[in-house]
Amino acid sequence: MIERRVVITGLGCITSLGESHEELFDSLCQSKSGISRIESFDTAEYPVKIGGEVKTFDPGHYINARDAKRMDRFTQMATASAVQAVKDSGLDFEKEDKHRVGVIVGTGIGGIKEIEDQHKRLLNKGPRKVSPFCVPKLMGNAASGCISIEYGLKGPNMCVVTACASASHAIGEAYWNVLAGRSDICITGGSEAALTPVGLASFCSLKALSTRNDEPHLASRPFDKDRDGFVLSEGAGILILEEYEHAKKRGAKIYAELVGYGATGDGYHITAPLEDGSGAAEAMNIALQQAKLNPEHIDYINAHGTSTELNDAGESKAIRSVFGTHAYDVAVSSSKSCLGHSLGASGAIELVVCAKSIEKGTIHPTANLLEIGADCDPKMDFVLGQVREAEVKYALSNSLGFGGHNCTLIIGKV
Repeated sequence: MIERRVVITGLGCITSLGESHEELFDSLCQSKSGISRIESFDTAEYPVKIGGEVKTFDPGHYINARDAKRMDRFTQMATASAVQAVKDSGLDFEKEDKHRVGVIVGTGIGGIKEIEDQHKRLLNKGPRKVSPFCVPKLMGNAASGCISIEYGLKGPNMCVVTACASASHAIGEAYWNVLAGRSDICITGGSEAALTPVGLASFCSLKALSTRNDEPHLASRPFDKDRDGFVLSEGAGILILEEYEHAKKRGAKIYAELVGYGATGDGYHITAPLEDGSGAAEAMNIALQQAKLNPEHIDYINAHGTSTELNDAGESKAIRSVFGTHAYDVAVSSSKSCLGHSLGASGAIELVVCAKSIEKGTIHPTANLLEIGADCDPKMDFVLGQVREAEVKYALSNSLGFGGHNCTLIIGKV
């Protein structure tokens, strides 16, 4: 039996740094910030007034206007990103067996904007005025469902909800789906649009957010000694996973091969990670074992790197635990330094970044990192200052979520 391989053949994203993988990666390499004052609602009474808001997104550029009106913002961004990724892949689903094409998309929170909007209608106008589209818009699986409907796809269709690890888990499960032979192609990733009045207020109450309102571009500072919390963002990332021989036969462009997937649970706390980072470390170990790689094979780590005290310290310990002395040689950077934290979408957006790093031979810096915190180990290589040209044969991406969810993905050059 020939062992199946899984490759990435299409990329799509909607972020505060642009609506294409090229614009996203170029902006990260230039340390441009997508963080600014929130404009979509009044933040006068909020202690936090900044976020990674996608200000120019028009779903009508990607989706039928009638269909878009029946989607929450997170579904609109997921579907738009899928349209980009499918176009990028060159796939024509009319030439494919649609029963062999799956859709697995994650979200941490789902249609929170729709819940807020319809709750207002309920209070102000009564139960008869609540929209019949409320449930279809708010449900977390709406994104995967709408993407499959967009293309008439009949393969496995599901949603993964594991907080900030949602997109990475979705990609990992899509990987297994193709690897096991249930599908030849899978549209996968994650989307989040929780930058809403209730969403922002909730994280403010948790005291998890940066309060650098006067310096939004400097607010997200992963691994820095003066980090004071993460920046809430929105966005979506979608990738096309494809069985290698299938992709090769149709002459597809291949960005990278997905070679490892590790998933663990902390079993510790609903919001705080294990202080020693052991849960994240085990996810990395599992991914490395599956990929049949040693830590020394990894050239780049795209860290979860949220800019919170506990996460950054714990992830640093996890990397040192797994990589040993190589922890001081491997390049580590956090895309959240420019993007902020898009929760259930972040893992997919960051895997897009890893694929671009492999394609371009370029590693973006960790922006705003002026002095590495002592608890993050100043000897580690967090790619300070400017973009770095370097061959990236293997890249590792970490995603860590509330609930103690840990996920690691490894991709490699083909």
